[in-house]
Amino acid sequence: MPPRPLPRKADLVTQQTAYRPRRSVLYMPSSNERALEKAKTLPVDALILDLEDAVAPDAKGAARENACAAARSGDYGRRELTIRVNSLGSQWHDADLAAAAAAGPDAIVVPKVNSADEVRSLVAAMEAAGAPDHTRLWAMVETPVAVLHAEEIARASDRLACLVLGTNDLYKEIGATFAPGRAAIATSLQLALLAARAAGVAVVDGVFNDVKDEDGFLAEARQGREWGFDGKTLIHPGQVQLANEVFAPSEAQVEDARAVIAAFEEAQAQGRGVATLNGRLIENLHVDTAQKVLATAEAIAALS
Repeated sequence: MPPRPLPRKADLVTQQTAYRPRRSVLYMPSSNERALEKAKTLPVDALILDLEDAVAPDAKGAARENACAAARSGDYGRRELTIRVNSLGSQWHDADLAAAAAAGPDAIVVPKVNSADEVRSLVAAMEAAGAPDHTRLWAMVETPVAVLHAEEIARASDRLACLVLGTNDLYKEIGATFAPGRAAIATSLQLALLAARAAGVAVVDGVFNDVKDEDGFLAEARQGREWGFDGKTLIHPGQVQLANEVFAPSEAQVEDARAVIAAFEEAQAQGRGVATLNGRLIENLHVDTAQKVLATAEAIAALS
């Protein structure tokens, strides 16, 4: 499959407006049947049913069966259901990918994707295993090589819908230490985010490891939101509601977006190409941003 071409600006606006909420993306160990059952009741936007890090080697087979059964069940409602397979080159990868593709989840999440060629190979394997058209690929960016080739990865196939930051592995691979503010990996996060936006795909931030530190989680989630991430990957159900709140437009932002659009429409009706709102200059680009805010709010409201 040839690389995804450079998108036109109009195409990017269309892709970004067609928003699917991924504010909260929760990892769930597929070997834990009780956790899979609980996931059906959580107010989470997306689930990653994990076959990799959260599953012991002797439980890999059972976890694969559980995840595929969940994907086929239709019991998870409007939640986006994905399966994270074991990494390329591992002894479980081929069987994981074939089974997941046949089960037809919303997406297959692959760890440590380092190149466009790997994306194309993964897509070919998914299609050979009978993956339906709706089953997309999510590529994890968690190595220096992946960060430096993130745009190529993001453009490699139309099946690729999302980049997922693997921040724990990034810290390890870089040799950096954890610290509030994430200065050590800020460049990596922002390069991956730029790559996703350039390619018109979604991008979700990495996990926050201390499930008891609510203030720390909120600070990191707000940082990710300010930088432009669509949402955050999570390791505990207690983080779901916080992520949903951080990555959703506030009532004030929604009201302001409506006011921006109304002011611009009034200016156009009067033959003017720009408007002012409470002293602010309003141009087309501000209207595009306001429309995205409203589309986001409407998509989130539709989940209720």
